[in-house]
Amino acid sequence: MAEIVQRKPVKLSTLKKLYEAKEPIVMITGYDATFARIEDEAGTDMILVGDSLGMTMQGNSTTLPVSIEDMAYHTACVAKGNKTAFIVTDMPFGSYLVNEDEGVANAVELMKAGAHMVKMEGGLEVCPLVKRLRTMGIPVCGHVGFTPQSVNAIGGYFVQGRTQSGEEKLLAEAHALEEAGASVIVFEMVPAAVAKKVTAELHIPTIGIGAGPDCSGQVLVLQDVLGIYGRAPKFAKNFMVGASSIQEALKNYVQAVKSRAFPTADHSF
Repeated sequence: MAEIVQRKPVKLSTLKKLYEAKEPIVMITGYDATFARIEDEAGTDMILVGDSLGMTMQGNSTTLPVSIEDMAYHTACVAKGNKTAFIVTDMPFGSYLVNEDEGVANAVELMKAGAHMVKMEGGLEVCPLVKRLRTMGIPVCGHVGFTPQSVNAIGGYFVQGRTQSGEEKLLAEAHALEEAGASVIVFEMVPAAVAKKVTAELHIPTIGIGAGPDCSGQVLVLQDVLGIYGRAPKFAKNFMVGASSIQEALKNYVQAVKSRAFPTADHSF
């Protein structure tokens, strides 16, 4: 009988090693203990407790109604089911830009709930808070491109960075976030060529979602991976197709990202 090798907990240093070795980093959203356990056992590197739970778990049309209490609750649930994956938790709308001190307090609450890193949307406007959190020992993941919390200001779900000015804005935001101390940056709904260019210029991992195959890693929403959330976005893939179980589907997702079989041009802009 083959010996079962216990995976060591994924840490920031682990992510750095994966990045330096050019091994794709796998992230997937998780919101409860059961799925966190299955995702961890499938070999995912990072579990994102996303404010997407506003839609996938609460039935809202956007992420905007999600509270810091919601995020802390779901983070605690994920932490109980997870053993080794690196947990990243979204800071929800209104929890970090209204008041910097309040943003710090909310980040601390999420870390106490079980997060290993907090994620916030935005560019230059969040950099002071990113820098402050890093001095406190709280790792930060940035998020640029399409930012769901700004859906009303953007006017809908649109790809970002298609124009020269848009590309320049993405470049400036990504570099500023890295300089401020972000350890990882998520690129959402960004043209593949732009994401590739920015990734090559940075010295930290980039995680793509609808941003092409050349980011340092990939993330998808759990319900999209399982094909159970209505109409899937262009960048998603239903990994339940051809799988005999949820466990197999999640393992197939991990393997597809690690082998660079996903995403393809069909899942990119």
